[in-house]
Amino acid sequence: MYLTEYHHHTDNSFDSKASMNGVCDQAILKGIDEICFTEHFSVNPRVPTYGHMDFDRYFSQINACREKYKGSLTIKAGIELCEPNLLTKEYEQALEDLDLDFILGSVHNINEEKLRKYMTGKEIHDVYQGYFEELYELVSKADIDIIAHFDLMKRYAMDPLGNYNFVDFQEIIELILQKAIERGIGLEINTSGLSNVKVNEAFPKMDILKHYRSLGGEILTIGSDSHRAETVGSMLEDALSMAKEAGFQYVYTFERRVAKAIKIEGL
Repeated sequence: MYLTEYHHHTDNSFDSKASMNGVCDQAILKGIDEICFTEHFSVNPRVPTYGHMDFDRYFSQINACREKYKGSLTIKAGIELCEPNLLTKEYEQALEDLDLDFILGSVHNINEEKLRKYMTGKEIHDVYQGYFEELYELVSKADIDIIAHFDLMKRYAMDPLGNYNFVDFQEIIELILQKAIERGIGLEINTSGLSNVKVNEAFPKMDILKHYRSLGGEILTIGSDSHRAETVGSMLEDALSMAKEAGFQYVYTFERRVAKAIKIEGL
């Protein structure tokens, strides 16, 4: 079975201390065949991910690792953009000369507030509705390949407010999924929620994966969203089992932003 890890951070991201070499070493030990590094990046100086990314350093490391691990690990260059539906021209200018294979789009902030702060003083329905409305703006306007951690809001809202019911937000979720399919944007199964005792489910939940598939959605990547070398590839096989249960036969890799289907086998 060809194992892919398409969401991982290193010390090129503001919130990780992992070295790229260290991650690659661990990936090989765990039998991962292909990894895409997806560092946080924002052009908005008022959010936490601004100002840390050094693309010269990043691509120097990517090229060195590709040479060092040639034949053992396929390494792709990616990025995780924060609210790329905002400042779209600035993102286009910042990325236009970069040889990226893959772009994730995320909502980490709403109205320039971190999600944890955004939900303060709000009722549970308003918290999730506001988040999904922002996600719709992202998928409608941003130049991305995959929506990262589709229902990330539950990471912050689960403890004080609780999880959301899919049926309560099915209308807005369906609009997001339809727009994604229309624009050729896929979803990821992000396993970081599975190891979080408060969340205890992947991003997104199975209801969304099944609905995406029922609408004709096909593009799907798998990622741990790990920020440490030792947790590279965490629960990837669980994610592949989820994909099969939701009706997917393939997961996808990317090269220069062109998607390639990989058959899910061996489960």
